[in-house]
Amino acid sequence: MGLIESFFGTISSLTWGWSLIPFLVVLGIFFTLISNFVQFRYFTTMFNVLRSDPEAGKRGHVSSREALLVSVGGRVGGGNIAGVAVAITLGGPGAVFWMWAIAIVGMATSLFECLLAQAFKEDQGDGTYRGGPARYITEGLGREYRWLAIIYAVCLIAAFGLGFNAFQGNTVAGAAQESLGIDRVWTGAGLAVLTGLIVYGGIKRIAKVADVIIPIMAFGYIAMALLVIAINIVELPGVIWEIVSNAFGLQEAVGGGMGAAIAQGLRRGLFSNEAGLGSAPNVAAAAYVPHPVNQGIVQAFSVFIDTIIICSCTAFVILLGDVYQPGVDIDGVVLTQQSLVFHVGDWASYFLTFAILLFAFSSIIYNYYLGENALTFLTNNKPMALHVLRLTIVAVVFIGATAPGATAIFFFSDPLMGVLALVNLLALAMLFPTALRILNDFRAQQRAGKKPVFNPADFPDLKIDARAWSDAAEDASAPSARSA
Repeated sequence: MGLIESFFGTISSLTWGWSLIPFLVVLGIFFTLISNFVQFRYFTTMFNVLRSDPEAGKRGHVSSREALLVSVGGRVGGGNIAGVAVAITLGGPGAVFWMWAIAIVGMATSLFECLLAQAFKEDQGDGTYRGGPARYITEGLGREYRWLAIIYAVCLIAAFGLGFNAFQGNTVAGAAQESLGIDRVWTGAGLAVLTGLIVYGGIKRIAKVADVIIPIMAFGYIAMALLVIAINIVELPGVIWEIVSNAFGLQEAVGGGMGAAIAQGLRRGLFSNEAGLGSAPNVAAAAYVPHPVNQGIVQAFSVFIDTIIICSCTAFVILLGDVYQPGVDIDGVVLTQQSLVFHVGDWASYFLTFAILLFAFSSIIYNYYLGENALTFLTNNKPMALHVLRLTIVAVVFIGATAPGATAIFFFSDPLMGVLALVNLLALAMLFPTALRILNDFRAQQRAGKKPVFNPADFPDLKIDARAWSDAAEDASAPSARSA
């Protein structure tokens, strides 16, 4: 076991420690510059997705908004509560600024990876679609790169489908036991049953559940943060100055100064918003939109919600209070919890427990879908394989919840996520010219005063499933149709 742990530790060092973060940052900046700051040009358009999409509903498709909420449910999790607190503890308030910076850059990366997932998605014959990095690697780069797609798919199942779901089950059960006194067995059983009911409904049921719980989760947490900000409004400018001055070394809150702020901000920001890691494109491909860029814009908005809004909420709650003391090591969740209690009273600890429950559960159903999507690629949609995966994930959630020490078995999750992220970034770099062509097609139609519609016939050199776009032309011309 020691040899295996050492092996995965080396993988983690080679990915997260040396190559992955610089690659993510450089590629994100490159995408931003070459695309002429695409995330800023379409920023106001992003908010249109919050409206319902009647055309998607008519044909039984997963709507752009539903796909957004599923991806938000996956991105928003422990990193937004505990991760931000850890970044501030280890990197000082300046780490928050660098989380913002990497999110802005990551919006462009997410736009392009999700654009590609949409372009190369496959019609499933029942109104749903499948796609993601495994499919845009094989269809975009060619069948000779299938081995790379297989590495990606295996890592996705192991890291997200199994490992992270065990951790999420543990998080939910631990929070319920600590705050409410509920035994882990009961929490694990309830969580396993709920997970089974949802995952056996496929992406449509997952999307419907996300459409309900994610707004409750996000708006509830934002409302709490706004209450804290309102109580401490006169101190807010000082906190913002503290974040900026720390970020550029004008003040030093922790050992390592500006370097620690950059390192922690970038690492925690990337881990939280997942831009470029190759997870969100799996969900993005499931949505019905008239043009791939529509969903790319939507998923850029998901990064904005995760980091610029939700992570900032946690940061302000912590920095506006007196619990945080520079240089004092304290568990991330505890720091956020104690900060909330400091501002509004003991009842806030129960509120945070409820938030953690929703955050973790939304991540479980998101992680399951990533595993399902990867498995369908590996097994060519074999029903028995899906059945085995669903039962396995229900069992993993239960075991993770009831036996806290069992999560140590899944030590390989972070290293494998590093591998799949590196594979995805290599594919993105190689497919960027294709993505830029699709973006330019969208822009050209806009300049001509048209509602952009993707026509596979305009890209005869690309292996695109024309059936996945058969509804787009008709619906985009309808009076009720809208762009995301």
